[in-house]
Amino acid sequence: MTHSLVSILVLGIFCQWLAWRFRLPAIVLLAAGGLILGPLSGWISPQQDFGDGLQAVTSLFVAIILFEGGLNLQFHELRETAKVTRRLTSLGVVFAWLIGTAVAHWIGQLSWGVSALLGAILVVTGPTVIMPLLKHAKLNRRTASYLKWEGIINDPIGVLLAVLVYQYLLYSGEGPALGHVLASLSLAIMVSFALGGGVAYSLGISFRQGWIPEYLKAPVIIASVLAVYALADLVQHESGLLATTLMGVVMGNMRLRSLDEMRRFKEYLTLILVSFLFVVLTASLTMESIRTIHLPLILMVLAFLFIVRPLAVYLATIGADGDWRDRALISWIAPRGVVAAASAGAFSPALIDAGFEDAKYLVPAVFMLIFVTIIAHGFSLGPLTRLLKLGSPGKGRVLIVGASPWAIELALVLKNLKQDVVIADSEWGRLQGARQQGLDTWFGEVLSDMAEEAMALDNIYTVLAATGNNHYNSMVCNHYAPHIGRHRVFQPHDSGSDREKHQVPETRRGITAFSDNVSYAEMWTRLIRGWGFRKTSITDSFNEAQFLRSLPEGAVQLALIPENGKLEWLSKNSRRLQSGDTIISFVAAEAAKKAATKTENAANRAAAANNGSTPNLPA
Repeated sequence: MTHSLVSILVLGIFCQWLAWRFRLPAIVLLAAGGLILGPLSGWISPQQDFGDGLQAVTSLFVAIILFEGGLNLQFHELRETAKVTRRLTSLGVVFAWLIGTAVAHWIGQLSWGVSALLGAILVVTGPTVIMPLLKHAKLNRRTASYLKWEGIINDPIGVLLAVLVYQYLLYSGEGPALGHVLASLSLAIMVSFALGGGVAYSLGISFRQGWIPEYLKAPVIIASVLAVYALADLVQHESGLLATTLMGVVMGNMRLRSLDEMRRFKEYLTLILVSFLFVVLTASLTMESIRTIHLPLILMVLAFLFIVRPLAVYLATIGADGDWRDRALISWIAPRGVVAAASAGAFSPALIDAGFEDAKYLVPAVFMLIFVTIIAHGFSLGPLTRLLKLGSPGKGRVLIVGASPWAIELALVLKNLKQDVVIADSEWGRLQGARQQGLDTWFGEVLSDMAEEAMALDNIYTVLAATGNNHYNSMVCNHYAPHIGRHRVFQPHDSGSDREKHQVPETRRGITAFSDNVSYAEMWTRLIRGWGFRKTSITDSFNEAQFLRSLPEGAVQLALIPENGKLEWLSKNSRRLQSGDTIISFVAAEAAKKAATKTENAANRAAAANNGSTPNLPA
């Protein structure tokens, strides 16, 4: 068992790294890795290696994943997408179930009972798949929130629906089966709200009152999630997932101060769990189950892709105030994941024993749809996002925090170089100059919850915190570092004191920006003295060494823009310059004047060339 566990974890994390390195959907690599480890090579066999505990571990892992997903469901996103989201998580579920049941019966040639169960299982669009795909595709916030809310909310709803159908089939020969199902549904909802919502609220109060120390908060949450799942499942079978999802939603919207740190911890944990589950999921397939696949099942799977999902989304969103492009993308993207596979594996044996012989097709049908949707949607989401123009705008925004005159001048230079720049400041008056120059601005506190909701601050690629308060700059960098990477958050040199006890430690601040230790105050002072910005292109005939020799005394290298167009703030540890780079420098008054004159001359020559006249150049 040890070698199986280690193999699964190492392969899972390695696939995640490969996905990041080569910009591929991680889920596709994880699924392929599981196939190689399992049925193709026979290196591991999860059912034999882990025994009966595999089902319990899978359920607990899914509960943690759904809780973490619930933490990320913010009500402000629901306000932006409320009508479409409500339709997808209510009417969408019903239509998907009914149409899926009909397709499974008429095309898949399954009995009505097994068809209804399969249709219920395939209602879910698992967050274990949706979340990595959204991260890879870089959808805009509105469209991504549709898929995120649907995936996380429909997951427990789909499981509960499947359980009700399953119970109806088992009790159908014992009289009042429908009454038993309705009673189970009512009990599941009450238990989920009481346990999930109640425990989440109690934990929130405990955190606010300081009854739980910081270092125990994350462990207490994990233990509480598992306890809520187990207790809810004990009272009503398969209600645990709904309870843990509700627990996450309640805690995620209580505005707890330390929630961001705990959320990051659970994101790391969820990454490991998703990697583990998907490798186990595909490695659990057997050659016997693969051999049961026949033409009607293949046609049924294709019908789920091209008929069930598009038709269900279309019917559910009729009259909803949504962009047709959003509806088109949502009608195609519906990957299934761990929950669907676990449900099929749990229900199939009991139904076969109860006399439903065609229940043996549940597992191969669900696994086949999982593979098809993972591959089809994993590779098509990015191109479809670009085709429908639903991605986050541009190559990524450059955020400059602090609207000083120096920052505004720098932003103007970047804008002229086709960079998507936004300046943020909490003082309205300081932003006036930026607005007059036609720059994008955001008025407010970048550390506030409102900043997370602001579309203007969506798709931030790199941050320069350039205010007069070095400690505040460090807070801004620490705020953005977990989201965009610590190598992309910068702040000017801390000039408060050369003594370490008066400085923010390097581990708790952004990277010190620029090629020289020049503070924010010194930059502003030099601007008042007439210093300005100069841009220089590195070519084969004008290399880095020549550029450095040409720099005036005291010049500061600020940033470079490579051929791919994504700005990189410079620091003392920046890479070497290469052909195609454009360097932005801050130079003394005389050098800045020459740079401006050179730019004006170039513009005059270009205009003269267009007009066919002789340029009028200054002496």
